[in-house]
Amino acid sequence: MTVRLDKLQAALEAALGDKIKHLKRERGEITITVDAAHYLAAASVLRNDTSLKFEQLIDVCGIDYSSWKDRSWDGPRYCVVTHLLSVSLNWRVRLKVFAPDDDMPVVASLTDLWSSANWFEREAFDMIGVIFEGHIDLRRILTDYGFIGHPMRKDFPVTGHVEMRYDPELKRVIYQPVTIEPREITPRIIREDNYGGLH
Repeated sequence: MTVRLDKLQAALEAALGDKIKHLKRERGEITITVDAAHYLAAASVLRNDTSLKFEQLIDVCGIDYSSWKDRSWDGPRYCVVTHLLSVSLNWRVRLKVFAPDDDMPVVASLTDLWSSANWFEREAFDMIGVIFEGHIDLRRILTDYGFIGHPMRKDFPVTGHVEMRYDPELKRVIYQPVTIEPREITPRIIREDNYGGLH
């Protein structure tokens, strides 16, 4: 495995050069991070370079790093992570890019390179709020049309902002402010020595 990773790392460094901001090897995988300005160009090299041949985009997801590992995060808040596969060379790489502006997170769309990026980027837009510049149909895919906010952001309330219910008097679905009372649930602890017949 180490020889294959060495070969992949050498090919990545030769093809991408100074576009690689950070390269990390962990658990038998390589993750490369590039600047947002080089994201589309780096992805194009990963797909087209004959020494790499990443023909398939497997996944794209968004991450909110605002409180990474229960600590404060120093750096851009929103990251897009792309997983690529080379079927012909039998290797994978993870490509990361951070949106430079936390108030308006924008990165390039990869839909022109891999059509499979379409729905993944729509999901990252819907859940995290990353805007994919150049995407031909960037709209919500999992939440309702009138949904406000991005539910996978760490500052989004667990209960949401509005709830939807059917109103029998109006005979239609209505939206209203959330009526759930926040409460702390403490689990019931049973301290019997012979609970459940165990001795």
